[in-house]
Order: sequence, then structure tokens, then C-alpha cells
Amino acid sequence: MNQLDVILAVTTVVVGIVCWWSIRKCQQLRKQCSTAAEEARVLRSQYAGIIDLDAHLADARRNLEQATQRRQELDSENDQRRLTLNQEYEQALATFKQLKLEVSLLEENIEDISFGLYKPHFSFETSNEYKTALENLRERERQIIHDGRAAVCARTWTVGNSATEGARMVKLNEKLLLRAFNGECDAALANVSWNNVTKMEERIRKSYEAVNKLGSVLYVSITADYLNLRLDEVRLTHEYEEKKHQDREDQKRIREELREEEKAQREIEEAREEAEHEEVRFQRALEKAREEAAKSTGAQLQKLTEQISSFEAKLDEARKKKERAISRAQLTKSGFVYVISNIGSFGDGVYKIGMTRRMEPMERIDELGGASVPFRFDLHVMLYSDNAPELEGALHRLFEGRRLNLVNSRREFYRGVGLEEIETYVKDRGLSAQFIRIPEAKEYRESLAMQQTKLSTPTVTTAGETFSETLFPAPANG
Repeated sequence: MNQLDVILAVTTVVVGIVCWWSIRKCQQLRKQCSTAAEEARVLRSQYAGIIDLDAHLADARRNLEQATQRRQELDSENDQRRLTLNQEYEQALATFKQLKLEVSLLEENIEDISFGLYKPHFSFETSNEYKTALENLRERERQIIHDGRAAVCARTWTVGNSATEGARMVKLNEKLLLRAFNGECDAALANVSWNNVTKMEERIRKSYEAVNKLGSVLYVSITADYLNLRLDEVRLTHEYEEKKHQDREDQKRIREELREEEKAQREIEEAREEAEHEEVRFQRALEKAREEAAKSTGAQLQKLTEQISSFEAKLDEARKKKERAISRAQLTKSGFVYVISNIGSFGDGVYKIGMTRRMEPMERIDELGGASVPFRFDLHVMLYSDNAPELEGALHRLFEGRRLNLVNSRREFYRGVGLEEIETYVKDRGLSAQFIRIPEAKEYRESLAMQQTKLSTPTVTTAGETFSETLFPAPANG
């Protein structure tokens, strides 16, 4: 056996061993794989839920991302829609307000009127001056129409290549616009009153805009000068009516003062005549008693002496009464200034400061507490003065800032006036009087007591229910 054969044999043996070892190793590996596969199968069956949960979580994350993206898209769409709706709402609201304003210009419901202070544009002293100014204004309106300055056309037109026909067309359209505008202005003038003058002004301005919009196609429009004239006519008409109303109020006040003066003079004259009659009567009785006393003695003389003393006292009183009446007649400004209240009608802290020249001033206060108010007035002080109008005017000026009616000065009611202020002012002027601080208010207080009694006694209705009905509410400050 040569060396080559030995090497071949050794090689064959080594290859055989290696093959055997490899086969053995493969068998072991196959067995391990089988075991691992079985273990994997067992583990997969045991932890299948965890594996599925991970998948669900992944799916949930994907769904959440999609939902978030969709929500963002919807939010964006909603924001855009909200913005669009807000814009539409604002436009609709503006249109509604505009329409409401235009409708309100045509309605005259007192509940819809916003009461504001009207600032006068003119300062004439008398109603005749207002009337003259109104006539002059209307003459200016006619003149501006006649001069062709009330309506104008901004361009030249031709009709059928005829400038004359174009000018005629423009004239007709100007006349049409003026008729429409003047009709609206005349309607506003017919309805103008103290509480809608600013609304009538706005109505005329709206008419001016509407008419000019209609004429814009042909470039025809009402001029601003003519608009201002019509606005001045509304204002002047309003102020003229107000001045006439003020004149009527002044005349009414003068007539009332004259009636009061005549009544006072009649009372003074009647008091003087009555005093003169009593003077004559007591003078005759005194003379007769003196004649009889001259002839009498004893008890009869004593009785006549007492009668003479009584007649002398009554005669002296009649003469003083006559002198007072004559003095009142000579002092044309003498009279009484009174301070009264009516808490049942106006509440606490409201006083009326007035004046009367009556011989019996309480008659005037009784007249004021007539059927026009639910309760009578209560007197707080009665001040006699040789110049009653001056004293009354001074008190009115003292409390001018607390006057209730700021429009009509004839309504002499004041709120928040303290009787102490009046008393101090009166004493500073050297006058003395007794002030009644707490008003009796008899009827009002009795009515309140009756009301409380009624409230505490239920009334049974036909349905078996009970209720208490208030006769009338107490004043807010009463």
C-alpha cells in the first residue's frame, strides 16, 4: 500500500466521521426546531390576545389620527360657515334696522317715539314774527323753483337728435321729482308736532335720497339748497305752533290771574261793605243803649252799661275790619303766599308754592284740592305780604333747580324742598309764621288704614279661592 492509498483511506474515514457528525447534528437541530415550533405554537395560542390588542391599538391610533384630521377639517368648515353666517346676520340686521327706521318714519305710534330735546333753530319773540318768517320762507321756495334752482340735471340730453326735445324731457323729469318730493314734504308738514319734529326731518331727508335715486338714471336731482329750505319750513312750522301754544298758555294764565284778582276784589269789597254795615248797625245800637242808660238806674243801668261795652267792642272790631278791607283794596299787591302738599297724590317731599289775594285764602286751597286730585291739599304755612307776587317769585327762584315741570312754569310744584329752607328764608326777610311740618293728610291716611284692613281680610271667591285686592297703591315716596 502506497502512500496515496493511505491518504485516500484516511480521507474516506474522516469524511465518513464528518458526515456522521453532520447527520447527527442535523437530527438534533431538526428536533430542536420541532420543539421550538411546538413551543412557538403554544406561545402563539397563549398570547394571541396580546398580539391582537397591539393590532387594535395600531388601528385605533390610525382611526384617531383620521378622526382628528376630520375634526380639524370640520372645525375649519364650521369656522368658515360661522363667519359667513355672522356676515349674513350683520347684513340682515343692518337691513332690518334700516327698514325699521323707514317704517317708523311712516308710523306715528306714541309708544315708538323716542322723546328727545328739540334745539330751536330760530329765536323770534312773538308768534307773528314766526308767521312772517314762515311766509317769507315759502316765498323763497317758490322763487327758487321759478329760477330753476330747486332741481337740476348734470348733463345735456337729446331726443331724436333734438336738443330742444332733450331739454323738454329734462324739464318734465325735474317737475316730476319736485312733485314727488314736495308731496312727501307737505305730508310731513301736515303731521309735524312737538314729539315728532326730528322724525319728520328724517322723513324729508329719506324722501330726498329716494327721489334723487330715482332720478339718477337721467342725472336729475333735487338740490341741497331746496332740501334745506324744506327742512327749515318743518322746523319753523314746529316752532311757530309751539309759540302759539305758549301764547295760549300765557293768555290762559293772564285770564286766570284776572279772574283771581276780580274775585279777590269782590271779596274785599264785600268785606268792606259788610264792615260798614256792621259799623252803622253797632253805632245805632250803641247810641240807643246810651240814650236808654241815661234814663235808667239800678239793675237796668248795669245791664245797659254791659251792653254799651259790648257794642263799643263790636263797633271797634267792625271799624278795624273796614280799615283792613280798605287797606287791602289800596294795596293791590298784598296777599298770601302758601306752601301746601298732597302726599296721597304726589308723594312725600313735593310742595306747591303759590299765591292768592283772597280775603279767605283757604278757599283757594280748597279749590286746588277739588276733583282733579284724589286727596285734599294740606297747608304747611300761610304768609301774608304787602307784595305777595314778589315774595312768591323769590321763593320760586330759590327752588328753581328743583321744579318738577321744567316746561310750564305755571305748574308751581317742587321736589326735595325742605320746610326748614323756607322757614330760614322767611325769617331772613323779617317775616314770621307758624310752620306745620307733618301734614295731616286725613283722607289719605284713613284710606291706607282701610286698605290694610282689606288686605288682612281675605275675600272668598265663587270658586272657593281667596285673594286680597289692593284698592290703590301707595305713592312711591309716601
